[in-house]
Amino acid sequence: MKPDIYYMKKALQQAEKASLIGEVPVGALLLLPDGSAFAEHNAPISQHDASAHAEMRVIRNACKASNNYRLTGSTLYVTLEPCTMCAGAIVHARIARIVYGAAEPKTGAVESLYQLLSDQRLNHQTEVVSGMLAEESSTLLKQFFKARRKKRKTNNIQ
Repeated sequence: MKPDIYYMKKALQQAEKASLIGEVPVGALLLLPDGSAFAEHNAPISQHDASAHAEMRVIRNACKASNNYRLTGSTLYVTLEPCTMCAGAIVHARIARIVYGAAEPKTGAVESLYQLLSDQRLNHQTEVVSGMLAEESSTLLKQFFKARRKKRKTNNIQ
Protein backbone atom coordinates (compact mmCIF):
# COMPACT_ATOMS: atom_id res chain seq x y z
CA MET A 1 0.00 0.00 0.00
CA LYS A 2 2.84 2.43 0.77
CA PRO A 3 4.27 2.33 -2.78
CA ASP A 4 0.77 3.07 -4.10
CA ILE A 5 0.52 6.17 -1.93
CA TYR A 6 3.98 7.31 -3.03
CA TYR A 7 3.13 7.01 -6.74
CA MET A 8 -0.32 8.54 -6.30
CA LYS A 9 1.32 11.56 -4.69
CA LYS A 10 3.52 11.84 -7.79
CA ALA A 11 0.38 11.70 -9.95
CA LEU A 12 -1.15 14.44 -7.79
CA GLN A 13 1.93 16.59 -8.42
CA GLN A 14 1.26 16.20 -12.14
CA ALA A 15 -2.37 17.21 -11.60
CA GLU A 16 -1.17 20.35 -9.83
CA LYS A 17 1.05 21.16 -12.83
CA ALA A 18 -1.98 20.83 -15.10
CA SER A 19 -3.97 23.22 -12.93
CA LEU A 20 -1.20 25.82 -13.05
CA ILE A 21 -1.39 25.96 -16.85
CA GLY A 22 -5.19 26.08 -16.96
CA GLU A 23 -5.79 22.41 -17.69
CA VAL A 24 -8.26 20.26 -15.76
CA PRO A 25 -6.07 18.94 -12.92
CA VAL A 26 -5.61 15.28 -13.71
CA GLY A 27 -2.25 13.59 -13.38
CA ALA A 28 -1.01 10.12 -14.18
CA LEU A 29 2.06 8.01 -13.52
CA LEU A 30 2.76 4.70 -15.22
CA LEU A 31 5.14 2.27 -13.53
CA LEU A 32 6.69 -0.47 -15.66
CA PRO A 33 7.78 -3.82 -14.19
CA ASP A 34 11.45 -2.84 -14.56
CA GLY A 35 10.88 0.16 -12.28
CA SER A 36 10.81 2.78 -15.05
CA ALA A 37 8.22 5.46 -14.36
CA PHE A 38 6.56 7.96 -16.67
CA ALA A 39 4.45 10.87 -15.47
CA GLU A 40 2.14 13.24 -17.35
CA HIS A 41 -0.72 15.63 -16.81
CA ASN A 42 -3.80 16.63 -18.78
CA ALA A 43 -3.06 18.82 -21.81
CA PRO A 44 -6.03 18.78 -24.25
CA ILE A 45 -6.45 22.57 -24.11
CA SER A 46 -2.80 23.54 -24.53
CA GLN A 47 -2.11 20.84 -27.13
CA HIS A 48 -5.38 21.37 -29.02
CA ASP A 49 -5.86 17.61 -28.82
CA ALA A 50 -8.99 15.98 -27.39
CA SER A 51 -7.00 12.80 -26.75
CA ALA A 52 -4.28 14.48 -24.66
CA HIS A 53 -5.62 13.16 -21.36
CA ALA A 54 -2.98 12.40 -18.73
CA GLU A 55 -3.52 8.65 -19.13
CA MET A 56 -3.19 8.74 -22.92
CA ARG A 57 -0.04 10.84 -22.78
CA VAL A 58 1.67 8.63 -20.21
CA ILE A 59 0.70 5.44 -22.09
CA ARG A 60 2.10 6.89 -25.35
CA ASN A 61 5.37 7.86 -23.66
CA ALA A 62 5.81 4.48 -21.98
CA CYS A 63 5.05 2.59 -25.19
CA LYS A 64 7.59 4.65 -27.14
CA ALA A 65 10.25 4.26 -24.45
CA SER A 66 9.73 0.51 -24.15
CA ASN A 67 9.43 0.12 -27.93
CA ASN A 68 6.25 -1.90 -27.45
CA TYR A 69 2.54 -1.16 -27.62
CA ARG A 70 1.92 -3.63 -24.80
CA LEU A 71 2.64 -2.58 -21.23
CA THR A 72 2.03 -5.93 -19.54
CA GLY A 73 2.77 -6.03 -15.83
CA SER A 74 2.57 -2.25 -15.49
CA THR A 75 0.57 -0.16 -13.02
CA LEU A 76 -1.15 3.10 -13.90
CA TYR A 77 -1.76 5.67 -11.17
CA VAL A 78 -4.25 8.40 -12.05
CA THR A 79 -5.95 11.04 -9.93
CA LEU A 80 -9.37 10.73 -11.62
CA GLU A 81 -11.30 7.69 -12.79
CA PRO A 82 -10.53 7.22 -16.51
CA CYS A 83 -13.07 7.91 -19.27
CA THR A 84 -14.04 5.44 -22.01
CA MET A 85 -11.20 6.57 -24.30
CA CYS A 86 -8.58 6.09 -21.61
CA ALA A 87 -10.09 2.83 -20.37
CA GLY A 88 -9.96 1.51 -23.94
CA ALA A 89 -6.28 2.41 -24.20
CA ILE A 90 -5.62 0.72 -20.86
CA VAL A 91 -7.21 -2.49 -22.17
CA HIS A 92 -5.35 -2.35 -25.50
CA ALA A 93 -2.01 -1.71 -23.76
CA ARG A 94 -2.70 -4.66 -21.43
CA ILE A 95 -1.97 -2.62 -18.32
CA ALA A 96 -2.15 -5.04 -15.39
CA ARG A 97 -3.31 -2.71 -12.66
CA ILE A 98 -4.81 0.74 -12.22
CA VAL A 99 -4.93 2.79 -9.03
CA TYR A 100 -7.09 5.89 -9.15
CA GLY A 101 -8.21 8.61 -6.80
CA ALA A 102 -11.51 10.41 -7.33
CA ALA A 103 -14.54 8.77 -8.91
CA GLU A 104 -16.02 10.43 -12.01
CA PRO A 105 -19.80 9.86 -11.91
CA LYS A 106 -20.45 11.59 -15.25
CA THR A 107 -17.84 9.91 -17.49
CA GLY A 108 -16.06 7.28 -15.39
CA ALA A 109 -15.53 4.07 -17.32
CA VAL A 110 -13.88 1.96 -14.63
CA GLU A 111 -16.59 1.73 -11.96
CA SER A 112 -18.92 4.75 -11.95
CA LEU A 113 -20.73 4.81 -15.30
CA TYR A 114 -19.17 1.82 -17.09
CA GLN A 115 -17.00 -1.06 -15.92
CA LEU A 116 -14.80 -1.52 -19.00
CA LEU A 117 -11.70 -2.76 -17.20
CA SER A 118 -13.53 -5.69 -15.60
CA ASP A 119 -15.79 -6.54 -18.55
CA GLN A 120 -15.37 -10.29 -19.15
CA ARG A 121 -16.38 -9.86 -22.81
CA LEU A 122 -13.08 -8.08 -23.48
CA ASN A 123 -9.81 -9.95 -24.00
CA HIS A 124 -8.10 -8.26 -21.04
CA GLN A 125 -9.19 -7.31 -17.54
CA THR A 126 -7.28 -4.93 -15.32
CA GLU A 127 -7.03 -5.07 -11.54
CA VAL A 128 -8.57 -1.91 -10.06
CA VAL A 129 -7.83 -0.09 -6.81
CA SER A 130 -10.14 2.89 -6.40
CA GLY A 131 -10.28 5.74 -3.92
CA MET A 132 -6.53 6.07 -3.34
CA LEU A 133 -6.00 9.67 -2.12
CA ALA A 134 -9.52 10.37 -3.39
CA GLU A 135 -10.07 13.34 -1.10
CA GLU A 136 -6.90 15.08 -2.25
CA SER A 137 -7.73 14.42 -5.90
CA SER A 138 -11.31 15.59 -5.50
CA THR A 139 -10.31 18.73 -3.60
CA LEU A 140 -7.88 19.72 -6.35
CA LEU A 141 -10.62 19.34 -8.98
CA LYS A 142 -13.19 21.24 -6.90
CA GLN A 143 -10.80 24.12 -6.27
CA PHE A 144 -9.95 24.32 -9.98
CA PHE A 145 -13.58 24.48 -11.11
CA LYS A 146 -14.54 26.88 -8.31
CA ALA A 147 -11.79 29.29 -9.41
CA ARG A 148 -12.84 28.87 -13.03
CA ARG A 149 -16.48 29.71 -12.22
CA LYS A 150 -15.38 32.70 -10.15
CA LYS A 151 -13.22 33.96 -13.00
CA ARG A 152 -16.06 33.51 -15.48
CA LYS A 153 -18.44 35.33 -13.18
CA THR A 154 -15.98 38.21 -12.71
CA ASN A 155 -15.45 38.50 -16.47
CA ASN A 156 -19.21 38.61 -17.11
CA ILE A 157 -19.72 41.43 -14.58
CA GLN A 158 -17.23 43.80 -16.24
